[in-house]
Amino acid sequence: MLHIGAHCIDAGGIPMAARRAGNGGMQALQIFSAIPKYYNDKVGVKPDRVARFVEALEAAGISPDQVIVHAAYVLNCATPDDEKWSRAAAGLAKEFERSSALGVRGVCFHPGAATTGDRTEACERVSEAMRRALATVPESGTRLLIENTAGAGTTVGRTPDEVALMLSGIPADQRHRTGYGLDTCHLFASGFPIAESREALTGVLDAFEAATGEPPAFLHLNDSEGAMGSNKDRHARIGQGLIGATPFGWLLQDRRAAGIPLILETPQAVSEVAEDDATPDPWEVEDVALLRQLAQDTP
Repeated sequence: MLHIGAHCIDAGGIPMAARRAGNGGMQALQIFSAIPKYYNDKVGVKPDRVARFVEALEAAGISPDQVIVHAAYVLNCATPDDEKWSRAAAGLAKEFERSSALGVRGVCFHPGAATTGDRTEACERVSEAMRRALATVPESGTRLLIENTAGAGTTVGRTPDEVALMLSGIPADQRHRTGYGLDTCHLFASGFPIAESREALTGVLDAFEAATGEPPAFLHLNDSEGAMGSNKDRHARIGQGLIGATPFGWLLQDRRAAGIPLILETPQAVSEVAEDDATPDPWEVEDVALLRQLAQDTP
């Protein structure tokens, strides 16, 4: 089964995001657990908020195992700056703590940039931040998931080898609590030929699976405004960017798309929603329907 959904607007709180997803006929959801422009390294989640979210998911017909929390954008766990790294690591641990309390499948995060430092050492710093988060949060079903990057500047996590290097720094007895996911816009922008042919796309997925020893734990389904290899992280609606619609059909027919959250992070028709309005975004509803059609029809 394909679990397709979106990062829904959370005006009115994360239970409202779940209601919007449910009203849009989605089977997956992505949210923020706190305002993503801040480190939120001291922000927790109250039990009553957890209860309301779980109740909303149940009403929407969405399994918590098909929910991803997206970590704050400001976290840079790859930086050689000790002060910034310490705060980013603390922020990542709190993200993991909040996500575990919510009982979702995982929290995904951008590993960050090496800035003036060595890329290998930067990947090792990401591993250390992940180890600290794992040590801080009791074991649960929630996983700490690296998201591949578009490769701009000195960001790490673009290649299968870099993602694998970060995961290789996790102790064997904790490795099952971690993993990675792939963003289609990031893959394309970082130079992977996923729009060239079904075989080329399959080869990219194979390379990540071979390097890490496992398939992705989620997929972000985004077309790209930027050209292949542009390193521009600019998302477009499905079929309205330079990837085009057809490769998404290839992707959804791949075995690795089954059973995991398939999340749209595409432009929305309505940017501001009343807190009590549970109407789904019409563009997201259209794109979910298009993806379902592509999964069935692409030759």
